[in-house]
Amino acid sequence: MDVVYEDNHLIIVNKSSSEIVQGDKTGDKPLAEMVKEYIKQKYHKPGNVFLGVVHRLDRPVSGLVVFARTSKALARLNEMFRTKEVHKTYWAIVGNCPPTEEGELVHWLVRNEKQNKSYAYDKEKSEAKKAILDYRLIGRSERYFLLEVDLKTGRHHQIRCQLAKMGCPIKGDLKYGSPRSNPDGSICLHARRVRFVHPVSKQEIDVEAPVPEGNLWHSFQNDK
Repeated sequence: MDVVYEDNHLIIVNKSSSEIVQGDKTGDKPLAEMVKEYIKQKYHKPGNVFLGVVHRLDRPVSGLVVFARTSKALARLNEMFRTKEVHKTYWAIVGNCPPTEEGELVHWLVRNEKQNKSYAYDKEKSEAKKAILDYRLIGRSERYFLLEVDLKTGRHHQIRCQLAKMGCPIKGDLKYGSPRSNPDGSICLHARRVRFVHPVSKQEIDVEAPVPEGNLWHSFQNDK
């Protein structure tokens, strides 16, 4: 487990693409349980360890996940996520060049629970939620393009859905139009950076996750 930040109130982990944040029908051990075990062993905590799940990443997505170690931090972080005081930056590898090197995407997303998929529309629809993100082209190779994405809203599969709507499905994301899967089942979406004011100490927290292992990611990293 790759812990990138921790103190008495928070712990931030760099999740791999194979891990789930919370338990699901697969029965696989979730990251939240691994973090609890880590805290219990490191700090010799007796009994149950408190850990609050503040947000989630889709299983095939890698990168930063923030957990709360106290109820005070959990309540305040939940409110900060709700009021968009937590700034999240993602990196995505796509197979098509975006129409412009940077821009803002605004769509209305409708979630299909049965399919576990969201659909993006250019105009407002009934039961749709407004989704906004900014993107910027920050790298390119012979076949792929690296986008940096700043989320303005937090919707189901938002980045995956909006980039696909723009004509740039994320590499490996079959659900949203990528022509081929990645061998390890991941998609090339990485929660790269998170910034916020610490809910208790009020210090600025600005954490960056290393890029995933793999020649494709590191070829872009070397270009930066």
